[in-house]
Amino acid sequence: MGIQDSELADEVGFALMARCESFLQANQAVRGEVVCPHCGAVIFHEAQKGATLKCKFCGWSLCWDEYFETIQGKQLSGAKPVIELFQEYLALFPRAKSYQRKMLLIDQLIHGYHWHQKFGATRPVAVNLIDGNLVDVIMFLDELHQGENHASELKEHHEKWVENSQSVRRWVNGED
Repeated sequence: MGIQDSELADEVGFALMARCESFLQANQAVRGEVVCPHCGAVIFHEAQKGATLKCKFCGWSLCWDEYFETIQGKQLSGAKPVIELFQEYLALFPRAKSYQRKMLLIDQLIHGYHWHQKFGATRPVAVNLIDGNLVDVIMFLDELHQGENHASELKEHHEKWVENSQSVRRWVNGED
């Protein structure tokens, strides 16, 4: 519709930043480095059932099993390309000054993909960022691009999104 809402762009952009940070912290925790929720120190650990996480700086502690339950089943895992995409967004979004730049960064992030060397695009990273199942996320992203008032970069992202999502769409529709 051509409406620019800078306040909404900031709200969405910073909410996505918070989700990216949670995603990165969950991946870091599974690799053996939990960030203490009280003081921010890194707690090195073996991700083993029954192990206890204990911060040597503030004394906070929790069983690894209980901590893991807080991140399990919440779409908080991904491989290196996804981690790099989220890290890049975290570095660039806070420095973006213009509405157009912010929208472009948001669009690049939500139209990113998990990749597999053999199979290419496997699933959208938006499922890690937006509440909903795979079908809901695909429908939501398709609806974002209805209308004619999009910047050329956003149209390019959408075209790439449609191309990359074909295998996922076939799988969701039971065609593969």
